[in-house]
Amino acid sequence: MTLVLGIDSSTQSTKALLVDAADGTVVEQRSAPHPQGTEVDPRAWTEALTQAAGPLLPRASAVAVAGQQHGMVALDEQGDPVRPALLWNDTRSAASARQLVEEWGGPQACAELVGSVLVASFTVTKLRWLREHEPEAARRTHRVLLPHDRLSQHLAAPGTPAFTDRGDASGTGYFSTVDDEWRPDLAAG
Repeated sequence: MTLVLGIDSSTQSTKALLVDAADGTVVEQRSAPHPQGTEVDPRAWTEALTQAAGPLLPRASAVAVAGQQHGMVALDEQGDPVRPALLWNDTRSAASARQLVEEWGGPQACAELVGSVLVASFTVTKLRWLREHEPEAARRTHRVLLPHDRLSQHLAAPGTPAFTDRGDASGTGYFSTVDDEWRPDLAAG
C-alpha cells in the first residue's frame, strides 16, 4: 500500500491526513491547534506540524503541504524569527499598501508591474510596515519567507534552501506574475 500525507496549515490549526494513494481511503488523521491572532510566532506552526504530522511522516511515500500563503515570516541570519509573523489577515499594513500602490504609479500601474493591486495581505506591504514601525527588527531581517514556505522548508532535508511556487510568490508583491520574475527592487521599497 502506497500512502501519501496531506498537510494543511491554516490560521487555526495544522491538519494531517494519511491516505491510501490507490483508492483515497483515509488511513489516519491528526490535528494540532495554532495560537489565535493575526501575528504568531512561526515556531508554533512547526510545533503543530510536528505534533500533527510527525507520527505519520515515516509511513508516507509522498508529502504535500497546503497552507497560509500571504504573510511575512522575517528571519535573521541564523534563520530565527526577528518578530512574530504577520498573517494575511493582519491589516496594520493597509496604509503601507496604499502608499506603495501610489508610489508605483496607481492601481493600473501596480497591476501591470506585479499582476495585482496591493492590499494589506501582501508581504511587501508588511515589509514596509516593519521598516517604518519596527526599524530594529527590519535591520535584523536577513530573509523573508511566507508561512507556507516556512513549513515546507521545515520538512525538507537539512541544508535545503528555502523554496516557493508561483502561487505563493504571487502574494508577495515583489514577484511579478506579469514577467515571471522576482523584483528585489520592489521588496526593498
